[in-house]
Amino acid sequence: MTFDPFTIIMLAVLAVLIFFMFRNSRKRKADAEQLQSKVQPGAKVMTNFGVFGTILSIDDEENQVLLETSPGTVLTVHRQTVARVVEPVAADEAPESLGSEPEFGERVGDEPTEAPSTSDEAPDTKKSDD
Repeated sequence: MTFDPFTIIMLAVLAVLIFFMFRNSRKRKADAEQLQSKVQPGAKVMTNFGVFGTILSIDDEENQVLLETSPGTVLTVHRQTVARVVEPVAADEAPESLGSEPEFGERVGDEPTEAPSTSDEAPDTKKSDD
């Protein structure tokens, strides 16, 4: 049985795809294990649906987490909804280009124009009465 070049290329591409699939699944598994090791009572977390809070307790048997979102408000969520642990950002790590970027909707390169004169002078031209 002879292999033509097209078949060899297709088998090589298939092998590369399988390699990357296994590599990505191992990476995702390692990330999930790292996240679960950080999830402990007292940690500030964000859930998959965007709620920020502090973990009060974790029930491993029921896979539930008691999450305090604000003082006196406690939510019971599934353990897998905890998306990430929120770590405080130090003031030294603030981006340097904070003021250099234009705001949303602001035009780049436009200088503010001079304000029109507010004097009580009459304009030089008059409208015709025709």
